[in-house]
Amino acid sequence: MLARSAVSFLRPASSAACRPAAPLSTSAPRCEIRKLARLRVVDNSQIGKEAMAEGRPPRVIHVYNKRAVATVGDKVLMAIRGQKRKGLLVGCVKTQHPMSMVPKFDTNNVVLIDDAGTPLGTRIHVPIPNVIRERLQRMSHKKSGDFTKILSLATRFV
Repeated sequence: MLARSAVSFLRPASSAACRPAAPLSTSAPRCEIRKLARLRVVDNSQIGKEAMAEGRPPRVIHVYNKRAVATVGDKVLMAIRGQKRKGLLVGCVKTQHPMSMVPKFDTNNVVLIDDAGTPLGTRIHVPIPNVIRERLQRMSHKKSGDFTKILSLATRFV
């Protein structure tokens, strides 16, 4: 008698009242930097140090390219400590193509910049990929700013 009541309890009364749960997604997570992705500030700017010390890393609000997916060398707009700041990605967790010669990093690293492309800090604590050199030199012109100053702050390249 107990087994019969247990079976009737598990069986739904009507299909509309109780629907089966959707299966869990087993796809691999995307290794991309999109909106609301968390970043790690790797320069010694004051606002970056305070945000990382609080344990509230900046989040991406906007990616400045047509695909809205950022990679190494892209400009992003971030929300950091209640302010909007621009930054330049200098390292991504994204799995790279084997022939691209871009190393894979453990964290998504960003350097804070102002509107003219000048970095807010005076030192960069992590190595920067060599591929970013030619990309920053192509991006640098009078209207968008001089991004080569970031290269002069870096002490190590990989």
